[in-house]
Amino acid sequence: MAYSSSLTDSEWEILAPLLEEILPQKKQTCPPKWSKREILDGILYQLKNGCNWEDLPKDRPPYSSVYWHYKQWRAAGAIDSLMQVLHQQVREQVKKSPNGHA
Repeated sequence: MAYSSSLTDSEWEILAPLLEEILPQKKQTCPPKWSKREILDGILYQLKNGCNWEDLPKDRPPYSSVYWHYKQWRAAGAIDSLMQVLHQQVREQVKKSPNGHA
């Protein structure tokens, strides 16, 4: 089910390659059960709605998985890096200096 916080396909096309560059690489012991998109949609749902992690909808990955990834990504600086890259891209699209200066 799509929520207002869910990524559209075009948004995911922008984010997917950035996530591959920015997210910390972890040792794969087995194939992941949840895609990065599903995890990110869970994170975005919680951030937008301000609910407890435990209250994520049942059609999202388990809150423990979503929260674990959120903590790992945040601690590694991946979320801040992603925001910086996206902010820079938007500034370039509107013909402003990418670094935020005049």
